[in-house]
Amino acid sequence: MIDAPPQGFSIGTGGAGAGPVHRFSHDAMGSIFEILIAGEEAAYARHAAQAAFEELDRLYRELNRFSPSSDVSQINALAAGQAVRVGLATFECLQAAAAIWAETGGAFDVTIGRLMALWRPKDGSAPSPTAEELAAARAATGMHLVELREADYSVAVKADGVRIDLGGIGKGYAVDQMAALLREWSITAALIHGGQSSVIAVGAPPEREAWTLSLCDPDNEAVSLGKIGIRDQAVSSSGVSPTYRHVIDPRTGVAVTANDNAWAVLPSGTIADALTTAFLVMSPQEVEQYCGQHPDVSGMLWRRLPGGGREILRFGKW
Repeated sequence: MIDAPPQGFSIGTGGAGAGPVHRFSHDAMGSIFEILIAGEEAAYARHAAQAAFEELDRLYRELNRFSPSSDVSQINALAAGQAVRVGLATFECLQAAAAIWAETGGAFDVTIGRLMALWRPKDGSAPSPTAEELAAARAATGMHLVELREADYSVAVKADGVRIDLGGIGKGYAVDQMAALLREWSITAALIHGGQSSVIAVGAPPEREAWTLSLCDPDNEAVSLGKIGIRDQAVSSSGVSPTYRHVIDPRTGVAVTANDNAWAVLPSGTIADALTTAFLVMSPQEVEQYCGQHPDVSGMLWRRLPGGGREILRFGKW
């Protein structure tokens, strides 16, 4: 079993099926990514995993907001009315982000860069944004301020100061692309995870119906909230720490401080990654409605109750 963070998973490999499970790891995107490959010769599995990790590194160079040469940095340098051509990965991430932004009523929004800067000062000080600062940041926030031009894969912004942050969707997109590459290598049984917050399964191990994941209790990672089996499916998890304001409700501009967690299960790692972030700021009724409108999506919320105690809410097919 893998040691998992409170909001993540543990992944069982014991009895995975006929033959060994080969395991490979790589540090990227601020997390440890792992690939588990079953039913293949060791050297072939290693070469396939290395190719997938090379693709991961390439994606990071394109999608991160820290490198001045990345696509995201190029977009963030635009003034109102300007445009820049980007790579396919960046464009596809933004297309997916725009769709989820519309479907969730703005609960997921990759244009929250300026809001993130207010709630997570670089000097590590306690955030205390003024009403004026919040208003200015919110005026530059919203996917309606981003124009995606599919004809030439260019991105334009409609206001000064729009800042893109793909942190809520990038890992999910990365595991999707890594899985696609492994399929090109004719790998039929693999599991990929990024920091145990974004997981995708390719097929299932020989003689098994699915890969098995255990959802970890946020209060005690040694305790399981239940097990699920996934085959050609993705699972994502997100959590909120009251001392680490990394989740912001784009609809209000305010950082989320409730110590809650969310999970999503569906075929796309990209969408699952984004949805768990959205679910953290959506009400249970909104999550239930979303899952009802999207039969391929299952969601789960772990919530602390105001008077003490906790509750687990499940939506869709669990």
